[in-house]
Amino acid sequence: MSEIYDIGYRHYDGPRLGRAHSFRALAVHSLRGIFGIGRPARSKIVPFALVAIMLMPAVVSIALMALIKERGIAYSAYAVIMQAVVAIFLASQSPTVVAPDLRHRVLPLYLSRPVSVADYVAAKVAAMTVAVFALVAVPLTLMYVGEVVVDLPGDPATGEYAGSILMALALALLLAAFGLALASFTPRRGLGVASVMVVYLLSSASVPMVYGTLYSTGNEAAASWAWLLNPFWLVDSVQSWLFGTTPHSIEGAAYPSGPASLAVLVLLIAAGLGALALRYRKAAAR
Repeated sequence: MSEIYDIGYRHYDGPRLGRAHSFRALAVHSLRGIFGIGRPARSKIVPFALVAIMLMPAVVSIALMALIKERGIAYSAYAVIMQAVVAIFLASQSPTVVAPDLRHRVLPLYLSRPVSVADYVAAKVAAMTVAVFALVAVPLTLMYVGEVVVDLPGDPATGEYAGSILMALALALLLAAFGLALASFTPRRGLGVASVMVVYLLSSASVPMVYGTLYSTGNEAAASWAWLLNPFWLVDSVQSWLFGTTPHSIEGAAYPSGPASLAVLVLLIAAGLGALALRYRKAAAR
C-alpha cells in the first residue's frame, strides 16, 4: 500500500515562463559554454585563440588598405581561405555543446519540463550557429569598417560584404547541424572532436582527388560536382551564383549550376538537423 508524505518542501509560487524562455535559456547557456564563459580559464583558451587567429588576416588586410590604398582579401573569399580555423573551432567546441548532457544522462531531466526534443535540438543548433557565424562575421565586419574608414577610391564593396554575411549565416547553420550531429554520437569529448575533424579532412582531401580524376577523363560536368563535397566550397558556389562573386575553388575550377548547389545546401542542412533530432529522440527514450 502506497503512502504520500509531506516532507516540507516549499512549492514554487513564481511565474511560469514557458517554452520560449526555456529555449532561450538553454541556447544562451550553450553559447556561453562554447566560449568557455562561466567555466574554468582553460576552457577559454582554444575558442578565444581561434577567434584571434580569425581576426589576424582582417587586421593585416586593413593595414594593407591603409598603406597601398587597395582592397586586400575579398569578403567572399574569407571563409574559404580560413576554413581550417573554422573547422578546428567547430570540432573543438561541438562536443562541449552536446557531450556533457549525454554523458551525465540529464536529457530526461530537460524533457520533464515544457521542452520538447525539437526545442532542445533547436536551442543547441542555434547556439552553435551563432558562435560559428560570429567567428566569420566579426572579421568581415572589421574589414568593411576598415575599408570605409580608410576611404579607398571608389564606392565601398557593400554588396559583396552583405552577401558574404548572408552566406556566413548559411555556412554556420550547415556546419552547426553536421558538427553537432557527428559529435552527438559519442558522449566522450575527445571522440567527438576526432569525428568532426576526420569528416572535414576527408571532405577537403577528397575534393581535389575526385575533381582531378574526373576532369582528366573528360568528365568536366561531373568533376564540377566534386566541389560540393566540402561545405565551404559548397557555400561559395551558392554565393558566386546569388551575388556574382568570383568563385574561390582551387585553380578557378567551375562549380555546378547555382540552383543545384543551393538545393544540395538545403538538403544537407535538413539532413544534419534530421540526424540530430533522431539521435536525441533515441537518447531521450533510454
